[in-house]
Parts: sequence; structure tokens; C-alpha cells
Amino acid sequence: MMTQSQRRTLLYSIPLFILSIPLMAMQFTKEVNWTISDFLVMGILLFTTVFTIGFVLKKFKTLKSRLILIVGIVVLLALVWAELAVGIFGSPLAGS
Repeated sequence: MMTQSQRRTLLYSIPLFILSIPLMAMQFTKEVNWTISDFLVMGILLFTTVFTIGFVLKKFKTLKSRLILIVGIVVLLALVWAELAVGIFGSPLAGS
């Protein structure tokens, strides 16, 4: 079992790891071209997600509650990420 400090360190290092992937990819290919604002938006999105998951882990004690809430948070993250990346849901003004 992890201590709370170890869990917090692991949890908060995940966004840094995820953000390092496009940063490294930009060094090897022109296909990945993120700007500072891309990193800033994704950093805010990822760290907000991690802070919310940390809150859930701290405030909810039952495994079932934690799993339901964390899955919901991760699904919401995936939906927002997909929308920001490619506009998967489209714009209401797109047909006009």
C-alpha cells in the first residue's frame, strides 16, 4: 500500500509525463507542432483533472464511489480533449 505522500507524488507526475510526450515528439517530427498555448491549455486540463481525482480520493472512502467518480472524471477529460483536438462534436454554427 502506498503512503498518501507517495500517491500524491505519483498522481501529480502523470500530467508532466503526458505533456512530455508531445514535447519529445516535436524534436523528432514536424507532424507534432504544439504552441505554448497548446501546452498551457493541456496543462490546465490535466492538472485540473488530477486535482479533482486527488480530491475524490481524499473525500470518498468506499472503492465503489471512488471508481465511479474517477471513471466519470476521466471520461469527461477524454471528451474535452477530443473536442479541443479535432472538434469531434462540431460547432452549432458550422452548418450556417
